[in-house]
Amino acid sequence: MITNFISEKAKIGQNVSIWHFTYIGDNVEIGNNVKIGSLVHIDYNVKIGENTKIEGSAYIPPLSKIGKNVFIGPAAVLTNDPYPMCDKMRGVTIEEGAIIGARAVIKAGVTIGKNSVVAMGAVVTRDVPENVVVMGMPATIRKTREEYDIKQKKWLES
Repeated sequence: MITNFISEKAKIGQNVSIWHFTYIGDNVEIGNNVKIGSLVHIDYNVKIGENTKIEGSAYIPPLSKIGKNVFIGPAAVLTNDPYPMCDKMRGVTIEEGAIIGARAVIKAGVTIGKNSVVAMGAVVTRDVPENVVVMGMPATIRKTREEYDIKQKKWLES
């Protein structure tokens, strides 16, 4: 038997795909045309913009805000407790058009700027400005989004 848990208090937009064994908590708002992979955990009070894709095994903690047209790769982890175990939580904000690579980890309270890319495996401990690519542990700016897009285009053409 394949089951999901979707809170009755969640607001799910139109044309949303939710794969197997996914948890969606109270007061979550999911925009139209969102795709959510298997084994994703989306905790309470999360907002997800339209046309976003969240790959399998990702964790989205309470109080997080994810913009439109965002991609979150497999097993990415957003956090919401900057000093565990603390009762004061802060979600992560991922702005429109951002890309989060597989197994990236993003610290509580961090904002990922519009159209930025967080490379796979990166550990993000501070805010990321718009239109840049960050990599490493801790993540640092390595290139512009324009350079990323050029490399992606060359890859697709090869």
